[in-house]
Amino acid sequence: MRLVSYRSDRGDRAGVLRDGLVVDAGDALGLEVATVRGLLTDGLTERLAGADGDGVPLGEVELLPPVPDPEKIVCIGLNYRDHAAEGRQEPPPVPTFFAKFRNALVPDGATVELPAASGKVDYEAEVAFVVGRTAKEVAAADALDHIAGYTLLNDLSARDLQFQTPQWIPGKVFDGSAPCGPALLTPDEVPTAPDGIGIALDLNGERMQEATTADLIFPIPELLAHLSTLMTLAPGDIVSTGTPAGVGGAREPRVWLQDGDEVVVSSPELGELTTSISRA
Repeated sequence: MRLVSYRSDRGDRAGVLRDGLVVDAGDALGLEVATVRGLLTDGLTERLAGADGDGVPLGEVELLPPVPDPEKIVCIGLNYRDHAAEGRQEPPPVPTFFAKFRNALVPDGATVELPAASGKVDYEAEVAFVVGRTAKEVAAADALDHIAGYTLLNDLSARDLQFQTPQWIPGKVFDGSAPCGPALLTPDEVPTAPDGIGIALDLNGERMQEATTADLIFPIPELLAHLSTLMTLAPGDIVSTGTPAGVGGAREPRVWLQDGDEVVVSSPELGELTTSISRA
């Protein structure tokens, strides 16, 4: 399935994307209220596999991030060897991670305003997974059973703020710094998961990044297992798995996002996530 969140006159709702139509998940299941996170928490997503009902054309729907209200947004740093190398850093011995917050999430097609405090905002194309079941001290061999699906995320990063302190979070949390979507694809929709999902990024039509999750230093099952030893992962939590080489801050000359830029993160499996950039 391809699950989406969208805005309607009944509030923010979960939907199933089929043949260009968004079928309301709550209506299909006979629920008054249905959100993606709620469906995951209650273990109801499998019931949507055969759900039927009237759909609304995708172009007539205001999409939200696939999970607009996660309990946690966890981002992995330096998880592609070529990205660590371009930053002149050794691959970490254990996963490096940091947090973003809900204010960072924006959907496909959003316009993100660059923060006034930074003049060096960078792009980072990433594959993200969403937790489907509560995960605490999960073995890597069992990790995929706890994943609800996969989506795209652009880890927009204010490099000048990121490196002001040993902790990266100051450069990672500005409003709109985590474009995410367009849909959450369940594992049965992604035959290349978890270790062959393609990821690329184009800036104003120029290819800047391209790799697959086969190049991850810490594969997706290891990431979930490791994180679950540090904290309990909840249904709807988003884990973004890292970015490959080609970021603007490692290029010569440097490439920083500017007013009017268009950034497209794409994947043969997961679709396209488009973001416009503005400067107030």
